[in-house]
Amino acid sequence: MNATPAAPTPSEPVDPADRNGTFRSESLELALAAQDAAAVAFALRHDVVVVPKLVLPSDTAAAGTAPSTGGPDDGALPDEGDQVRVFGRENTDKRILLLFSSDDTYAAMVPDDPNRQVMLYDALSLRAFLEAHLDVIEQVFFDIAGPHTMAANPEDLLKALG
Repeated sequence: MNATPAAPTPSEPVDPADRNGTFRSESLELALAAQDAAAVAFALRHDVVVVPKLVLPSDTAAAGTAPSTGGPDDGALPDEGDQVRVFGRENTDKRILLLFSSDDTYAAMVPDDPNRQVMLYDALSLRAFLEAHLDVIEQVFFDIAGPHTMAANPEDLLKALG
């Protein structure tokens, strides 16, 4: 009997070591520059996307929930408990998911953040995250700090991921 290889865990981020430590999707960059929604969908299905990682305050270490050391400089894989950083509007429980073509485009949005960390997600990971949080995510923005920002509603993004 032949064993079939295990399918990748949808919530497991892509290993940056497999990408030579880079936190960048050239295909997504090009698709955003062209403002081509079909090319963005293709890039998301076949490459990776840079996802901001929630960095917990240092006082959570005592509670056993310290953040991982994974970050843009060391290329470490995020720990199992790492969470996606989402953004919210005041006086609402809805959230906005910000996705980036590179760590540099995320850095442009939060230039003064001393704890800026990212993860790479593939299509399966992004799909799993969206499905799990569809009730609270109202909008998805790509490279919101520019120069080629695009937006999508989460339902359309799920359809584009296949």
